[in-house]
Amino acid sequence: MAVAVLHIVSDVMTSAAVTVGREARFKEIVRLMDERHVSAVPVVGGEGRVVGVVSEADLLPKEEFRDREPTGFERFQRRADLTRAKGMTAEEVMSTPAVTVRPDDTLARAARLMAVHHVKRLPVVDDVDRLCGVVSRGDLLKVFLRSDEDIEEEVRRTVVSYLFPMHAHAIHVSVRDGVVTLRGPVHDTSLIWVAECLVRGLEGVVGVESRLRGEEIGPVGPCPAE
Repeated sequence: MAVAVLHIVSDVMTSAAVTVGREARFKEIVRLMDERHVSAVPVVGGEGRVVGVVSEADLLPKEEFRDREPTGFERFQRRADLTRAKGMTAEEVMSTPAVTVRPDDTLARAARLMAVHHVKRLPVVDDVDRLCGVVSRGDLLKVFLRSDEDIEEEVRRTVVSYLFPMHAHAIHVSVRDGVVTLRGPVHDTSLIWVAECLVRGLEGVVGVESRLRGEEIGPVGPCPAE
């Protein structure tokens, strides 16, 4: 069976990540994020281990609560933000534990973590939580920069040739702007949806248009005389 190439986090991450230590001062963090055009920075402790992350969302409470003090239920509901609003160092404002990924995690897993935790960037760590790099939303979108020719070749090699070896020559594959179109006859129509799912799962594919059809069968002749 031909195996599709699944991109992993290490393929797209930024290795030279911007970091701060636990004692980094509030203004220092803001200045660093502005200069490096990043929305969050990992906080590293001893031996380069990630202990938390400071994001724009962690810093904003200081401005939000600068001239007002919440009361009642809001005070209870926003107690974490109120604590951050009083913080002056990375350790006092960071989110911890950090949501992280490993270098060999799939891009799909990284995307799911970003969506679930509502973050734009994830530290990439090794088996002992030492920082290896950072992956951002923009990094994950790099897979959609694959050329149509590259996607077409992978569809033929990993899907068509595997599912329809006897009909591979009759199946036409075309790709335009990441949208894959499949045309042609197949012997087993139950495999059409399988082909669609496999193609949709390939890195860089934006959509699938399937025009596969069952193999045409000619008219049945008269039964031979007994």
